[in-house]
This record gives sequence, C-alpha cells and structure tokens, in this order.
Amino acid sequence: MAAGLVLAQLRAHMALPDYARAPTLGLLYITDHYAADAQDILDHLGAELPEITDWSGTVGVGIAANNVEYFDEPALSVMLCELPVDQYRVFSGVAPLGIAFEAHTALIHADSATPDVSGLIDEMAGRTETGYLFGGLASSRTTAVQFAIGGNGNIKGHGAARGVFSGGLSGVAFGEGVNLVSRVTQGCLPVGPVRVITGVEGNVVTQLDGEPALDVMLRDLNVSLDQPREALTVVRATLVGLSDSDSDSVGRTGNFGSDVIVRHIIGLDPTRRGVAIAENAEAGMRLAFCRRDMQAARADLTRICAEIREELEPEELTVEMATALSAPEAESAPHPARRIAGAIYVSCAGRGGPHFGAPSAELQIVRRALGDVPLVGFFAGGEIARHHLYGYTGVLTVFTAGAD
Repeated sequence: MAAGLVLAQLRAHMALPDYARAPTLGLLYITDHYAADAQDILDHLGAELPEITDWSGTVGVGIAANNVEYFDEPALSVMLCELPVDQYRVFSGVAPLGIAFEAHTALIHADSATPDVSGLIDEMAGRTETGYLFGGLASSRTTAVQFAIGGNGNIKGHGAARGVFSGGLSGVAFGEGVNLVSRVTQGCLPVGPVRVITGVEGNVVTQLDGEPALDVMLRDLNVSLDQPREALTVVRATLVGLSDSDSDSVGRTGNFGSDVIVRHIIGLDPTRRGVAIAENAEAGMRLAFCRRDMQAARADLTRICAEIREELEPEELTVEMATALSAPEAESAPHPARRIAGAIYVSCAGRGGPHFGAPSAELQIVRRALGDVPLVGFFAGGEIARHHLYGYTGVLTVFTAGAD
C-alpha cells in the first residue's frame, strides 16, 4: 500500500508541467520498519517504473519528504530525477566507480559497521574533482541496507546483485553538468571558549591551552568532582567540537562553523587529568565543549537555507521573477525563477522531532525557505559532507534547474 501511494503521487507529478517526464534515476529511502522488505520494495518499484534504470538510497530510523518527517513508523520516500545519462553513475561494491567517469560530486550512503568508514569516505572524496561528498550513514535497529543498482551493470567476476546491499559505500557520482549547492548546519552550541589541544594521546586529550584537560572541562562546565553525581549528569550531556587549527570554529549564529565535527565524551582519566573522546585528535587542533541546543539548531538551519536561496537567486530580477520570488509559497513554487529542481536533506537521527520543538518542524523550516520543491532524505547515524563524517548536523543539498 505504501508503494502504491508513492507511485500514484509520482505519476501525478510526472503529468504536470515543470516536473520530470522521462526520469532515469530513482532515489529511495525507507524507515527500518521496512528493512526486511527492502528487496521486495525495490523489485516492485523497478517493475512498476521500468523506465528507471538506476536506483540509489538507504534506510533510516526516520526519513524525510517535503514538509514532513516519518520517524519510528513504516514509511518510504522516492524522488525521480531526470538527468543526462552521461552525467551520473550509480556505484556500489559490485559496481565500483570506474576511472572512465569523471565525478565532480557524489551522494554517499555508508554503513557505520564498515571498518575505517571515515577513511573510505576520505578516499572517495579524493576521487571527485571538487572533493565534495554529501550523504550519511545508514541508521537502523535491524539491517542497515543500501540500495544501489545501475543500468551500466556490475563488474565481471563480482557476482550477481539485485540492488540491496549491507556494508561498505554506495551512492551516485555526478558529473560536471549536474549543478548543485550544499550546506552543513550544526545543531550544537559551545558552552565554553574554543581551546587549543596542547597534549593528546590517541583519543585522550590530556592538555588544553597548556592546562590539564579535565580541569579545563570542569571549569568550562562549572562543575566539580567533589559533587560527582551532579558533575557526571552535566558531563553526560556534553559533547566536544573539534576542528583543524586553521578553521573557523564558530559561525555567525554562535553555532559551530561547518569545519567542526562533534563527538561524544566517552570517559574521564583522573590519572592523566584527561578527557577521552570518540575521535583520535592531534596536537594543535581546536576543541570546545558544547551541548545540543534547539534554538541554535533552528537559527542555523534557517541561515543555511537563506544562503542557498541567496546563491541561487539572480542578481538582476525581471518584474516577473521579482513577483514570483515575493509571492506566497503556493503561488511561487515551483516557479522557474527559484531555479530549484529538487533537494536532498540528510539529518542526524538525534535531531528529528522533539529537538526542533515538534514533529516535522525541521522539514517545515526547509520548506518555508525553499518553497514546495521535491525533497527526500533520511535521518542518519552520521552525516557526510565534503570528506568529513559529522554528528548532530544536517546536510542540505539543492539541485538547480540547470541540471537537466
């Protein structure tokens, strides 16, 4: 029934002006309630839409569609893309990205259980001309499946595949002719100054600004180990934001900048007066203690949406364009003046619903900013942008109308 409803909506839109009428690529996202049925869903959609030769997607504890999120319930979301067939390639473990295709950007789906997944992401970014990836890690309480099947077939000797995988990386590489704009939005707010790591042993930060890291953390959080219960409660709600020495750690809204990756505090080391974090750090990196913050997350999401719109809207407007862009959403979208063909939004599984104040509030912010444009995505176990693996962020990518 879910697939039937999706197909009915897709066919209705394909009959309308300004929507794709001959799509070739399908993006498919399902909640983990449907993980066991992943192959049946892909087979059914492929049979009903035989013109779609390529599919990509994954599973999440929640998925996104235009103006709505589906969290912890059975749901699936599909977007069909009309792109030149020489401007994209679906890839997976059985159909690796060949050297013959010049990738400029790539949509990535990955499995967190894959050894050195961060290294694989970094390697994949190096295979694109721009170094820009966007996507996320599958999130599931059952099987972490990925969808990847391409009309160009699999590599000989890699075996047969029906399009559903677990482990590794998969996704879609895009050529130079596919135009897109992408931004990262942070969901955490610093609770102390940005400090320099001056001592570190693996993932244990021993010194910050030349002082014992544990002492600095307790001072920044305004807690004391003389009251251990209260102190541990505060520490458990605290994260760390890491960035390179030459990065802008804090942005205009007071949130972290896009170069900051947020990681958990996983332990305290009273002997070395250190703080253990879920990342191997290096001396010279910057670190700030932080917490998730609803108002900061809303403000930063609004900011990146405004930046995307500003980048897409032309410097000189005709009367028709100015009228369209200033009109209410129902009148203006999907007017060509907006130049937005579709969008993909990958958010952290920890950001959905209550973190933004109400169910679907996060997606409603995006819709108010971009208009009624096609959108799909999922709530991930880690978000990917450029060569970084983030946490507690959102990655919004908009395809411009020039892509077709």
